[in-house]
Amino acid sequence: MKVIIRTDASETIGIGHVMRCLIIADELRKRNCSVSFLMKPLPGNLITEVKQRGYNVITTFSPADICIIDHYDIDINWEKKIRPYVNKIIVIDDLANRRHDCDVLLDQNLTKNDKTRYDDLVPNYCKKLLGIEYFLMREEFAMERKNLRQRTGELHRLLVFMGGSDPTNETLKVLQALQETSHPFSQIDVVVGKSNPQAEKIKKICKYEGFAFHIQVDYMAKLMHQADFSFGTGGTAMWERCLLALPSTSTIVAKNQLDATKQAAKLGVTWNLGWHGNITVATYKQVINELTVRKQQLKTMSARAADLTKNVRSIRKIVDIFLEDVT
Repeated sequence: MKVIIRTDASETIGIGHVMRCLIIADELRKRNCSVSFLMKPLPGNLITEVKQRGYNVITTFSPADICIIDHYDIDINWEKKIRPYVNKIIVIDDLANRRHDCDVLLDQNLTKNDKTRYDDLVPNYCKKLLGIEYFLMREEFAMERKNLRQRTGELHRLLVFMGGSDPTNETLKVLQALQETSHPFSQIDVVVGKSNPQAEKIKKICKYEGFAFHIQVDYMAKLMHQADFSFGTGGTAMWERCLLALPSTSTIVAKNQLDATKQAAKLGVTWNLGWHGNITVATYKQVINELTVRKQQLKTMSARAADLTKNVRSIRKIVDIFLEDVT
């Protein structure tokens, strides 16, 4: 079976779309599907990384059994163009701001109207996979999830991960805040992606301060499992932190993260700091200074996060749905 995945990564788009598509691709490959990625060579594109994972990267569409689309700039217009050349179109979205011609739509986010907001945007026959139970969970997270540890609110190890490209420079803000406070952490892990333009500067700061620096890791689940608290963003990483019951702050760095982050905070599974443009070094310093008196709150946040994500389906079951009725 031939599958084409249409997605992109860049310094402005980020790496999230490609990373979650790789989760699907890996499972499809286990089913002996031929998977190709249709991507543009944008700055910070991750094309090399996709090829290193063993996937073909193409620049033009060709007939396929399935086309999976994970791209905010693609809508019903492009989907109708490829419709004659593909048996099934699957769209991954979380904006609900445009119409689609698709057979399956997956939105893994939790929002206040998540069950109805696509009703007028997709065909009546479209199967809608909506909500946190359809979160695209990497295998490493599924493994760590089986061994969740009891979190007590004690603070020894900190994880800082503000997205692969971090276009708003949140990592540098957090590092400055740590430099200017008497933080309680004995171990600090700082993670960046290869597409982060400030990676070298961050690496130098980490070396000077004695923080552990990690770049483009394939062991994020392990770092989250080991951490007692995390500075992070909204989006996919926020739900990954919830999967491993990791208390965290969530900085909103893109508009598509607004509703989900607000809803997550309302449910008590993250500490929403708000829009990145309103967040300064002083904001992160205040969080650090408040952490030691919020131990019970952090313990509760951890428990609620674990409970919220207890029914997340395996990627195997989600791909089963993708492959239904395709000959």
